[in-house]
Parts: sequence; structure tokens; C-alpha cells
Amino acid sequence: MISLEFQEVIKSRRTIRKFTDEDVSEEDIRKIIETGMLAPSAGNTQSWEFIIVRDKTTKHSLSQEALGQIHVFEAPVLIVVAANTKLAEKRYGSRGRDVYCFLSTGAATQNMLLMAVSMGLGASWVGAFKERPVQEILNLPEDIRPIGIITIGHPAETPEMPKRRSYKEVVHNEKW
Repeated sequence: MISLEFQEVIKSRRTIRKFTDEDVSEEDIRKIIETGMLAPSAGNTQSWEFIIVRDKTTKHSLSQEALGQIHVFEAPVLIVVAANTKLAEKRYGSRGRDVYCFLSTGAATQNMLLMAVSMGLGASWVGAFKERPVQEILNLPEDIRPIGIITIGHPAETPEMPKRRSYKEVVHNEKW
């Protein structure tokens, strides 16, 4: 049975793009990342890597490569979630490299977003960016692929829940 508190965390999660100037503590970032590390991963490969970014110059460069999304620069902290493709490939071959490591990083990202909400923080999951330049900015090895940028800070907005597709639209029994 899902706890009401957990259900409220899920229901209250929103993409936050405006933040106050208040900093986010190292302890809070550690808790968020440790929650990401508890996510399921294919074969328990844990094929994720996390890069914490606070430096304004680096955030500015990442913002430019994230199609100019200003909240990437303005957020107090970024966590770049990357897939360790070599680690996943070692266990599962090309399917690990091309699929499983991305599923695992997605699960870790969702855990971190929900943890941020539960802590009263705001966050967004940024997937629109130029991969190669982000890899270069962060000095990532070839087999470490940036998958998402999580912006984290104290929210300065409270967006409404966007419209969701209905249960009947997305659920198919037995076959399409």
C-alpha cells in the first residue's frame, strides 16, 4: 500500500525553472544523490555517474549547450546524470550499452527528483542539450555519456500540474 505522504510527494512534483538565491547544502545534495543510487538498475550494474556543478562559468557553458535554457545557469546546483556505458556493456553487451544504462539513469533521476520535492526543494530534468559539447565541458571520458541535467534549488514558483493523458488513453490490455 502506498503511503499518503509518498503519494503527495509524487503528485506535487513539478518542473521548477525559477529558483531563489538561497544555496543548497552539500548535505542535501548528498542525500539526493544517495537516493538516486538506491534506484533499480539492470543486473545491479549501477551504471550511473553523477557530476555536481556549482561553478557559474561551467553552469553558463552548460546552459548554452542546453539550447540556452537560462534556468540551467540560474539554478544554485546542477547534477549531471551520466551513463557509464562500458560498465553496462560489460554485463549485457550492446543492449546494456544502448538500452539498460539509460533506463538505470532514468530511474536514478526520478528518485532524485522525488527526494528533492520531499526536502522542499525544486528541480527540473533537462534532457535537451548537445551531448558532445556537454561531455567536453565536463571532461567526461568517451564511455561516460551525459543523459540529463537536474537543476536544483529552492523554488521561486509553484506551477500547476500540466494536463495528463487519461488512463484509458495509455493502457492497453493484452494487445494494442
